[in-house]
Amino acid sequence: MAIQVRSGGRVPHKWSVLSNTTLGMLMATVNASILIISLPAIFRGIHLDPLAPGNVSYLLWMLMGYLLVTAVLVVSLGRLGDMFGRVRIYNAGFAVFALASVACLLTPGTGRLAALWLIGWRIVQGVGGAMLMANSAAIITDTFPASQRGTALGVNQVAGLAGSFVGLVLGGVLSAWHWRSIFAVSALVGVVGAGWAYRNLRETVSRRPGVRIDWWGNATLAVGLTVLLAALTYGIQPYRDHVEGWANPLVFGGLTAGAVLLVAFCVIETRVAQPMFHLRLFTIQAFWAGNAAALFNAVARGGLQFMLIIWLQGIWLPLRGYSFEDTPLWAGIYLVPLTIGFIVAGPVSGYLSDRYGAKLLATGGLVVMAATFVGLLLIPVNFSYPTFALLLFLNGVGSGLFSAPNTTAVMNAVPAGERGVASGIRATFQNAGMVLSIGVFFSLLIAGLSSSLPDALRSGLTGQGVPPDAVSSVVAVPPVSVMFAAFLGTNPIGTLLDQAGVTAQVPPSTLAHLTGGTFLPGVLSGPFHDGLIVVFILAAVLAAAGAVVSLFRGGVYIHADSTAGGSSDGPVVGPDSSVAASSGTGAGGGSPSANGRAAVAGPSGERQRAGKSQVGRRPATGREASQ
Repeated sequence: MAIQVRSGGRVPHKWSVLSNTTLGMLMATVNASILIISLPAIFRGIHLDPLAPGNVSYLLWMLMGYLLVTAVLVVSLGRLGDMFGRVRIYNAGFAVFALASVACLLTPGTGRLAALWLIGWRIVQGVGGAMLMANSAAIITDTFPASQRGTALGVNQVAGLAGSFVGLVLGGVLSAWHWRSIFAVSALVGVVGAGWAYRNLRETVSRRPGVRIDWWGNATLAVGLTVLLAALTYGIQPYRDHVEGWANPLVFGGLTAGAVLLVAFCVIETRVAQPMFHLRLFTIQAFWAGNAAALFNAVARGGLQFMLIIWLQGIWLPLRGYSFEDTPLWAGIYLVPLTIGFIVAGPVSGYLSDRYGAKLLATGGLVVMAATFVGLLLIPVNFSYPTFALLLFLNGVGSGLFSAPNTTAVMNAVPAGERGVASGIRATFQNAGMVLSIGVFFSLLIAGLSSSLPDALRSGLTGQGVPPDAVSSVVAVPPVSVMFAAFLGTNPIGTLLDQAGVTAQVPPSTLAHLTGGTFLPGVLSGPFHDGLIVVFILAAVLAAAGAVVSLFRGGVYIHADSTAGGSSDGPVVGPDSSVAASSGTGAGGGSPSANGRAAVAGPSGERQRAGKSQVGRRPATGREASQ
């Protein structure tokens, strides 16, 4: 699809909108993953000991604080965009993000105070990222006609999800230079994006009189999700003499309280006069099926990045002779096939979804992902890289095939006045799935490590002649601490032996072997693979479940509206499809025809009434048609 240039050399407004919103999504999602691979440099830079009690929580909150805030706020911010202006909220998101990035760049001091500073401003970054995520897809849907939305949303979503992969590579490269450069790049892009957005984006929503904010709905959703996801975060941290925190009463209480508050939110939304979002959206088949499939995909895919990075940084790269300090950079480089696969498949699937609908592409993408998860659990821990790279590439292809068509189907299925909140709901399902994935996958991995790592460590250290008391001291360290130390580019064996006071009792040659690059990865490889098998089996099952749900999305379903471009071109859809009339409520509602029903343009350009149009080979039902 060629970009037509206006007289005077200016690019049409819709392409300016697409480029800016794509930059916003890319920036927001890059920062969701860039710290995963940069944490070794950050911990060294602020002099934070990964083995010190309680420091695991700093690591998890640096990673998950951003994800948690974006998951909690996107629905509320999407609804505020529907009410007060999507572009206004989106522009504010750039400004908030840039401010928080500058604050992270200027982190003062070292140690735990510096860690708390970073966590706090990462949460503020998450607020800005949520503003961008919640409204970018809605702005694009407002701007582009139905015949081009798949391609436009495909580009946007490819940038969004590719950002989570690009962040891994970028984080590895920047952290090899200086840990502050990670935030310097974010600040620079945030400032440029903010200026560009304020200059070029035009508001598509007018503030409606008499509209009220659903305070109780906002509060119960925000607090419920926060408590629930925070409980999951603490569930994977050691608690007293337990290797995980699921025995912690606060974790159980948080899970229960969060679930109760979310149920209360659903009840409130059915009773208030102006709910934050209408639960009736979930009566639209394309909407609920698309979001459910996105949740399964997010849970299956979310923990994959963490597993792969731990696998590469903690085991595979050291066994290949790379120093622990260099593993973040090379882990990012070796994960490039995952990004390439996604970038190759994403735009193509978005374009094809405009012509053939989402069902086959999205479902096929999830099937491909499920197959790659099976492939990853079948290869050995010390794998051959070409096989690993091929599986990564195919996994990226599967993600690309699913993402753009699914997003297009979800956004096309809702009335114009609900696009902001629909985009927020979609982002909530994805981000909450990522946090849930980390909690579930880490729990399974740690459970696998806990059952076999202590014996493997005891056997390995005893075989090297380490005194029994020192062996017992090392084995007593929680497996999660040992794993995270390796993940952070540190070999903890030397530190643990020094804490046990036996370093001088171990021959220098033996000590060099224990603290080198092969002993700990060799000990970790067997227990890690035990946990990895369970993790990838679950990921494959979730991806397959998402594929099954995707099959129930129905056919092509597009709400007619009179927003910018919304009915100018008319929907160009697959052979058996339907066009649903917008209710006309809210900004950008459908244009009523003589009998009060919205009129849309058919494929040949003639005006036809929604619900009675003949599109393709058979009459549409006005609801949905099978593909």
